Amino acid sequence: MEPSSSSPRPRRTFTNFRPRRTEGGVDASHTPARAASHRPERRAGAGSYVPRRASSDARPSRQHTRPIEGGDASRRPYVRKESFAPRKEDGAAAPSGRSIRFVHSEEPRKRVRAQARQRRSTTSPALVQRVATDVRPLAVQPVTDPDLVRIGVVSGAEGIGRNMYFYEDKDNIVIFDCGLQFVSPLHNAPGVNFILPNTQYLEAHKHKIRGMFVTHGHLDHIGGIQFLIERLGYPPIYTQYLTSLLILKRHEEYPHLDPLNIQVIKEGESVTFETGIKVKTFPVTHSIPDAMGVMVETKWGNVVFTGDVRLDHKGEEVVGEEKRYWELVGAQKNLILIADSTNCDRPGFSQPEGVVFENLRKYIRDTKGRLVIGTFASQFDRLTSIINSCLEFGRIIVPEGRSIKTNIDIAIKAGLIKVPAGLIVSAPEADKYPRDKVVILATGAQGEEFAAMSRIATGEHKFFKLDQYDTVLLSSSVIPGNELAVQSLKDKIFRNNSRVVTYQGDNIHASGHGYSGEMNWIRRTVGPKFLMPIHGNHFHLKSHMYAAVQDGFPRENVVVPDNGSVIEIYKGEMLRVLPEKMPNEDLTVDGLSVGLRQEVVLRDRIALSNDGMFVVVASLDTRTGKLRKSPDIISRGFIYLRENQQLLNDARTMVRTQIEESTANSRHIDLDVLRDEVTDALTKFLLQQTNKTPIVIPVIIGF
Repeated sequence: MEPSSSSPRPRRTFTNFRPRRTEGGVDASHTPARAASHRPERRAGAGSYVPRRASSDARPSRQHTRPIEGGDASRRPYVRKESFAPRKEDGAAAPSGRSIRFVHSEEPRKRVRAQARQRRSTTSPALVQRVATDVRPLAVQPVTDPDLVRIGVVSGAEGIGRNMYFYEDKDNIVIFDCGLQFVSPLHNAPGVNFILPNTQYLEAHKHKIRGMFVTHGHLDHIGGIQFLIERLGYPPIYTQYLTSLLILKRHEEYPHLDPLNIQVIKEGESVTFETGIKVKTFPVTHSIPDAMGVMVETKWGNVVFTGDVRLDHKGEEVVGEEKRYWELVGAQKNLILIADSTNCDRPGFSQPEGVVFENLRKYIRDTKGRLVIGTFASQFDRLTSIINSCLEFGRIIVPEGRSIKTNIDIAIKAGLIKVPAGLIVSAPEADKYPRDKVVILATGAQGEEFAAMSRIATGEHKFFKLDQYDTVLLSSSVIPGNELAVQSLKDKIFRNNSRVVTYQGDNIHASGHGYSGEMNWIRRTVGPKFLMPIHGNHFHLKSHMYAAVQDGFPRENVVVPDNGSVIEIYKGEMLRVLPEKMPNEDLTVDGLSVGLRQEVVLRDRIALSNDGMFVVVASLDTRTGKLRKSPDIISRGFIYLRENQQLLNDARTMVRTQIEESTANSRHIDLDVLRDEVTDALTKFLLQQTNKTPIVIPVIIGF
């Protein structure tokens, strides 16, 4: 029955839908206006949209701006500039971040977002259902006691990737990072693109979110922003200059989203919110510039979050500014240290990055013939070192791989490197130079199938093929889970008789994560009352705990969390882990949809990959219960039809017999029941004949 114009319309349960308010309800067919009074608001935790409050109470539009004295920055119009690069303003230096305004052309964005919303409003019901938000009740209740502080582990404590944590008290939530995780065989999720943090708890209490502090620009810390920022209500993002560029560059790939409210801060600066909560930042050393740690100030001491970290050291002596910064953090009263654990299973101190720079410099200087370097595109310091060495020794650089090219462009825009004309050339131009003057910077050192390094190794690259005169440097460690892919890549390279150098054979890679000795030094210097290891698999976290206890830290003051764990500290004295957990099921990016892991869909994909599918098409005369002709059979990934004609004939006979026996003497033929019976019978038959259980799909058409 069609509802009347005065009856309430059903709530929409799919994301990114913005209905228009009318006098009689909600008009689902209209592309919404951009006025604040017509903006909808998703009900916390439910994924449903309801009309927004009156325009007088509406939130100001979101902008890529920092507040600037003398006017309301949120009301400034957009100006067409470069696609993602910030510009200097009022003579301030760009890296300081004190008066940077991110500017975009708004009109094209408006058109693209309107078109995207129109497409979503007419999306098929199947897709709408896939992106529906989970609405189950939450087991964990928000903080209401003013003497209680809470640390929530959304994800990042049971693997490498999708880091997201938060601090919560009675009036505030502060989020740390928002990353993604690449799918590995351990996830058993064929077809899924990424794994995301499950933000259901934060969505339910997004009115308390004051901001998101992003510690650095790696994808396991920024990659989830574009997928989750709308669910969280577009909170302001506080981060440093380079990280902001990386976030904005990714944001350009999602034009249907609203602009981000990015507040560029400098290491050491603090932010005080209207509710009185103060968040302080401090510099840390990692494998990417502009990395920072974060401290939330409470009356019982600071909640200190390191982010990803290692130490700048000589031997086991921390040197220079590194030591001074950590001592400044330790001079304050610190309640709990939330610290990186990725390499805590390794004793002592990690390899200094300076040693890696010097070894790479020697290879660039001394190698006779063409040099191919495979490394992480996110290793900005290493890219800078390689570029500077090539400039010093008169070699030209050929970047191969989208991420390498993008990050070099960002490094140039951020002022990290200066590249004279002619230093970086394209692949077609490389033939103009002697081979011993060419350095190829390639992505894919982890053995990714379609990355530049793999295509070069297999001879599938359009311009480069390896031979015995080439030297290949794999300047990266092996990410857990990629061991077989990396070994396969090395086999392919060796088949070309090229010389291969790895981090195991020479010091050409250093981790961005400190070993157990470094994390113990940080903990002793910071002097926290409690310790919570994060970032890594469970054995990494336990290794961090054991190293700390062996170093003299009380075991009862260490908490090892899981994804979804909620840790509370009462009056700065009592530490406990709640028995309840926040929702922590995998949130997946599957094509164009974002939602909870669809087990039924994934189970079918796994079954298809293992045993294939078997489709039977039959035409049934519903008056007589007889088939009009022999059933047609389609098989994919199960058997080769031309070599199994007898099996196909037996299957046709079995299907005909099953259908005609089931419809004999029946006045009414229920096709759904008949399909189920054929599925069961045919599945048993194929299992007996082949010892396989393909997905059986009977298509019975009644006439």
